This record gives sequence, C-alpha cells and structure tokens, in this order.
Amino acid sequence: MTAAVAYAAAPAAAVPCPETPRASTGARPRTGGGQRVRVPLRLVVGAQYRDSALSVYIKIAALAMREENCRAKVVTIASYLGLSVSEVERALTQLTTAGSDGIAEVITRRHTSRDGEGESAERWVRDMDEDELFVWLPARAATSLPPRQLRLYAVIAYAQIRRMPLSLAELRAVVRHQYGDSAGEPLGERQVMRLLDDLESTGWISIHRRQGPRGRHAYEAHQRPLHPVLDDTVDGPGAAPVPAAPATATPDIHDGSAPRTADGSPATEEDRKTDRPSTSEGCGGIRRRRDAGSSARGHGEKRSNSSGGTTYRGPGLQLSPRVWQVLEPVRPELPAISPYVLRRIGQEIGRQLSKGVGAERLTARLTARYSRLTAHGPATDHARRGDVGRWILGAGLPRHGCRLDSCESGTTWATGERCHLCANIAEGERLAAVAAEQQLAPAPRPEPPAPVRPPTTWLPMPPPPDPGPEPPGPAEREQLRAAATPETVRQALAEHGAPAAIRLYGRALVLPHLTEHHDEGNRA
Repeated sequence: MTAAVAYAAAPAAAVPCPETPRASTGARPRTGGGQRVRVPLRLVVGAQYRDSALSVYIKIAALAMREENCRAKVVTIASYLGLSVSEVERALTQLTTAGSDGIAEVITRRHTSRDGEGESAERWVRDMDEDELFVWLPARAATSLPPRQLRLYAVIAYAQIRRMPLSLAELRAVVRHQYGDSAGEPLGERQVMRLLDDLESTGWISIHRRQGPRGRHAYEAHQRPLHPVLDDTVDGPGAAPVPAAPATATPDIHDGSAPRTADGSPATEEDRKTDRPSTSEGCGGIRRRRDAGSSARGHGEKRSNSSGGTTYRGPGLQLSPRVWQVLEPVRPELPAISPYVLRRIGQEIGRQLSKGVGAERLTARLTARYSRLTAHGPATDHARRGDVGRWILGAGLPRHGCRLDSCESGTTWATGERCHLCANIAEGERLAAVAAEQQLAPAPRPEPPAPVRPPTTWLPMPPPPDPGPEPPGPAEREQLRAAATPETVRQALAEHGAPAAIRLYGRALVLPHLTEHHDEGNRA
C-alpha cells in the first residue's frame, strides 16, 4: 500500500467508490460463523514485521481470549499455522520485542511448576489505544492462508471497510521479499498478480476485473471463504476447482523472475552486455540474472569501509528503547550515521548493558564526552560530522579508568569520590617521573674551595680601668651625711665629682654647693 501511514490516517473518501457486485451473494456461510480478531493496522502495513508475524499474532490473540490466555507451545502454534518452528520463533521475537516506538505487540510471561521444571509461556496481546487504527480479521484465515496471502487479505479487508480503491502498485508495496539479496524490497507486479490469483482461488476474496473506478480491479474480502478450506468440516460445500498448472516452459514461482505463460518472454535474444565476457561464450544460450552489484538499491543501508561503498542487504535496523535512551545526547547526529555503523553502536550498547552497566551511566558518559567535543565550536563539529559514528564507537562509549568496574574516568560511579586505585596509580606515576627526571638531570658541579685567609696577629687586651674604692653601704652613707659639713661636701665635689658626691651625701646637701661649685668653675 503506497504511503501506508497516510492510508492509516486519512479519513474515508468524500466520494465513495461505486458499489461492486458481491460474489458472495447466495453463497452458503459456514455453520456457527467464525471468531474475529482485532489486529492493529501497523502490524499489517509495517515493513518491520515479517509476513508470518501477522499469522502468529492472530492465532495468539484468538487463543488468548480464554481465561488462562494463550498457553500453547511454539510447536503447537507452528502446527496450527502450518509453519516451521524456527519461523514461528522469529515472528515471536519481533512481536515480543519493543521497536523504536517502544511498543511490543505480544506480552509473554514465563511460568515454572512446583518441581522446578518450566511450563509453556503465557502470552496475550497488548491493549490497543482508542484512537489506534485496526482491522477485524477472521481467526480461521490465519490457519487456512499462507502468511503472504494473509497480509494481502488484511489490506484488502481494511480498504474495503474504508471504501478505498486499491491499485496493483499499492498492493505490491505491502508485500516484500523476506530473504536473499532483495530482502525488504517490494515484490514485482507479476508476483503480486499471482498471489492475488491464488488468494482468489481460496475463496477468501473476489476480484472484479475492470469494474472499479478508472478501470481498476475491484477487490472484495469475505469474512468466510466461498468454498471449504483446510479447517472446514467434511459436510461442507463442494471442493473448490483446482487451478490449472502453469506451463513447464515458464515456471510460475512467487519469488522468482520468470513471467506467467501469457506474459511473453523477457527478451527475444541473448544480451551479452548483461553477462560476463568470459562466460558468455559457449554458455549454450542460458540466460543469467543481472547481478545488482553495489549500485542496486537494497534496503537503504550502506556499509562504509576503506575500499569503497558496499550496499548492505541485511535485515532492517531495530534498536530497543534502552539503546535510544543511551543515544539521546547524540540524537541530532544519528541521521548522518549509516545503518551498519548504527547497528554496531547498538550491539556495543547492548553488550555493556548485559554486563550490568546501567543506561544512566552510559548516557552520562556519552553526554560528558560529546559536550567536550562540541565545545570547540561549529567548525570542529562540522569537520567531524561525517565520522561521528566511529567516534561514538571508539571514544564515546568505551569506559575510561582502572580495572575496577565501578571506576568511571577516575571517579567511583556510585559515590562520586575519586577512585583510590586510580589515585595510587597516579601517585606511582608521579614518583616514577620524578625519579626519571633525577636520573636524567646533570650532576651538580663542585663548589670552588674558599680562599685561605692570612693568619691574624692578636694584640693583648688593655687592662680594665681601676674601679676605685668600693662605694660605701647605706649605713656608712647615713653616718657621712650626719657628720657632713659644707667643707666636706665641697671637697667631695672637687675630688669625686657631682654624681659621686650626690651618692654619698644626697641631693639635699650637695645641690646648694653644686651651684656654687659651678659658679666658681665658670669664673676660673
């Protein structure tokens, strides 16, 4: 369906298409009716889901209507649908894994018996939103139709309810190759025509050729087939006519390249330009398919390497919500990263998450390093934009620090303190650097000897001056002062001087004579 999202969101056409004749008119319905399942439209038109995912979803939704939900084993579900066990497991992996939008269609709960042995898992489908688009499909269509035809039937049933005319180009956009180099690409028009013819032969749809608007085919989906299918009872209507087998000269395979019998041949003569010159001679007229090579349009994913661009043809890119949470700091850079490198980034993040590293720690690590990288300005950011994927793998995600798992760039992640082991390592490196500098430093130059001083001639010290008579004590001074006369005071001033006379006789006796002594000295 062209622009599946637009088809899902667009309202019904303002001018309804003309009512087509109902081929089911007069057909005998199955006794008891049938069970219907409400299927999200995103599961029908989504390119991220396999064809078998729709069949598995319908069967699980039908079985989950019981009180105990769906407790059927994978082998049992595979036997119901006529698919291999590995195909059912791949479909369950897509249905139970949340995509980039964080939605998982099927919820699984593991059970263990009392003796410790595992039981079959309990499965049920998610509750859809009120405004979510859906389509009602009969449960028995999943067991009677192959997955690819079931997908076409679901699209036709939805378009019939919404009164939307369908073209062959819109139908081929829904069914895609599942394997090989062309995985993910829409099928060819002839292959879709063969699928529609086979689907019409089962009785689930009717094709009214050239009876739709603008000469298109009108497709009518039935809630029950017009003739018995594999799960009908024995007393049902007569068996459907077996379609004529195609001619052996032009094999009619759904995923091949050969046309139908009435469509002619793709070429009237051998075109040697499409074959290698070394193998074109003597090949006996056997035509070879043209190799798509690296210029073919694969799945839109390109593996970048040093030898040149090589188209990546692997499965579609699907990242879990935890991976998108880690990549939130660099989300503006993700469109410039090739899907191959982005898948490797997702694998590295998943490996670290499985080892116990929390998503918050990875997000903080990537945020800090990306902010330091973009702090240099837009010029540096523009220069490394083309290689940001390799930067995330080589510098943004690896853990920096010592051998301790709790160390994050020299800091213990849980406490925010400096890692003691990193501190010891840094101290050892510092001491080793100091020792190395000391070894490399030049030897100190010896200091010149001090000059020899000539011998010094020592002269004898002069004798100390005569201190004079020992000064009298207090008792003697009292006696002297009591017997002092003016003559003795003036004699003491003349012999010993004023200070000594004051010490002997005191100021009261010496001062009157001191002025007289001073006047006599001046007159002399």
